[in-house]
Amino acid sequence: MKVLFKTCILTMMLIGFYACKEDKKTTVKQTEVSFTKEGELVIHKIATDSTEVKLDIEIADTEFDTQTGLMYRSSMKTNQAMLFVFDDVTQRYFYMKNTQFPLDIIYVGENKKIVSFQKNAKPLDENSLPSNVPAKYVLEINAGLSDQWTLKVGDSLSWY
Repeated sequence: MKVLFKTCILTMMLIGFYACKEDKKTTVKQTEVSFTKEGELVIHKIATDSTEVKLDIEIADTEFDTQTGLMYRSSMKTNQAMLFVFDDVTQRYFYMKNTQFPLDIIYVGENKKIVSFQKNAKPLDENSLPSNVPAKYVLEINAGLSDQWTLKVGDSLSWY
């Protein structure tokens, strides 16, 4: 009986120790990715042929940058945007995986003219947001700005 009692105590101590180890959770804090200005972009309105919008841009032109985009960021200023630059012209498909704030996604043709929009893309949504026509560039801005700035298909972009 004493041996059984000692075995039970030892087992309870081991289980208790194991449970204590399980309760200790390590939290990994996600590092905030900050905006890096890599150029400036101007949107020219087709109707007025005048400069309407100037933006600071971060350029995504590597495979890693185009895959990551604006993921893991909590916000972006109104005068900031991300410009995706691709080598080819094809139909594009974007999604909002790990993107924490809503965006307007502007698809741009090889001639640097807007060809289509996906407005008010929902944060963290993994549904495909297609360009519906071939595009070489993609511009991401805060949701609602394309309507606020009355951007249209045919408006042109230039950047440096």
